[in-house]
Amino acid sequence: MSMNGFANILLLIAVGYGALLVFVYLYQPHLLFLPNIPSRSVRVTPAEVGLDYESVQLETKDGIRLDAWFVPADRARGVVLFCHGNAGNISHRLESLQVFNKLGLSTLIFDYRGYGRSQGKPSESGLYQDADAAWHYLTQKRGIPPENIVLFGRSLGGAVAAQLATMTNPAALILESCFTSVPDIGAQLYPFLPVRMLSRLHFNVRKNLQSISCPLLVVHSPDDEIIPFTHGQKLYASAKDPKHFLELCGGHNEGFLVTGNSYTDGLDGFLSQYLP
Repeated sequence: MSMNGFANILLLIAVGYGALLVFVYLYQPHLLFLPNIPSRSVRVTPAEVGLDYESVQLETKDGIRLDAWFVPADRARGVVLFCHGNAGNISHRLESLQVFNKLGLSTLIFDYRGYGRSQGKPSESGLYQDADAAWHYLTQKRGIPPENIVLFGRSLGGAVAAQLATMTNPAALILESCFTSVPDIGAQLYPFLPVRMLSRLHFNVRKNLQSISCPLLVVHSPDDEIIPFTHGQKLYASAKDPKHFLELCGGHNEGFLVTGNSYTDGLDGFLSQYLP
């Protein structure tokens, strides 16, 4: 191969790599927020699994209307504010609603902006405002004392719940299958890219844990194929006391189901310590 031919190949590689960097920088929100997987359609409700519920409309400080459900429990010992993951919508979390209901917990679950039937377009600051609107609904409109509210976040939702915990005073915070930050997980998934330089999304959970004072439960599985177990370990290590760790088995999306009674017993033991 001639020098010119070799130089042309290098140029093509450089141009292609540069285009990839531009794509990743510009389309980060589309890579992280996946409201259309598997669908934005809310096809089922808690009634499908025998749970009573109320349809709720939340409104954020910037005027976005969010779709939500309030699922009451008989003689509830507390309320879970549920922040779900980065894909799908509230209708894909019925199993978790059943778990919390059996534990004697009412649940408020909401769809972020751009998810399900909620208005708007997802963004990091927007999701934080969405969680704040859910907190305001529980504490102001329903009059639920903060000491009766547990913040629960799964996967990306853990980052949203952790940020909310820095601004409020809940009874406890539960982070399930959560990452330390978007740049951290991005650097592991795409080691061939300068992710930390490109990142416009942060969701820095580890940093936010330095600012919370409520009890913390970190839940993670060594079998998690999406967010490595080390992220859960690092979150636990960086948090202040009181803190607890619950180990699951099974993959990222089904670990809580695969673990079964050990999961529900672990949640129950933690909540029994910190709910009034």
